[in-house]
Amino acid sequence: MTATRRHDDRGQTLPIYIWLTAILLFAALALFAFAQAASARNGAQSAADAAALAAAQDARDEMLDELLLAIGEGGDWLDWLGDNPPPGTGASAAAEQLAAENDSALLGVQPAVVNGYPGYEAEIETNYTVGDSIIPGTESMQAKAHATAVIEPRCDFDPEADPEKPVELDCDGENVNIDPEDFDPDDLPDASVMFSVHLAE
Repeated sequence: MTATRRHDDRGQTLPIYIWLTAILLFAALALFAFAQAASARNGAQSAADAAALAAAQDARDEMLDELLLAIGEGGDWLDWLGDNPPPGTGASAAAEQLAAENDSALLGVQPAVVNGYPGYEAEIETNYTVGDSIIPGTESMQAKAHATAVIEPRCDFDPEADPEKPVELDCDGENVNIDPEDFDPDDLPDASVMFSVHLAE
């Protein structure tokens, strides 16, 4: 009788082992599907970040060009160190190029304001899909993401400064002296010294 009971016990536990193995296999496949989706999402976010930064950097370069023009024409060029920049004419093209370099398509880019600072918001969609998985539909599912990059002036100056007279700027510790009466465009540093570009938090 003892031998018979042991045989019966083994017969009862076999279906349980099969059932548990199936559950573990399904769980592993589900985790893999979530990992695939997370990877696609991370790739999409990286592409969106790059596109937004490219648009803002393009606008920053245009701001420096406009600043040079304002100084040369004798206008109130100090406004360019605090006012919102105009929409960059190349912002969309720059964002589209960076999105493409990250295997994504640019869905749109537009000016934005974050905490009083101007910037650009970009939205992208990956050219690749999440891929085949246990979850139906992932083989045709593309990831989308958006990001905003901000342009922030880095130069401080005396609020009483006269734009028609020499002005000293403190650009995060780097001194920049501008004399409208004796101005050389080469006196201005790189745009990155006068304006920072970073992703909005």
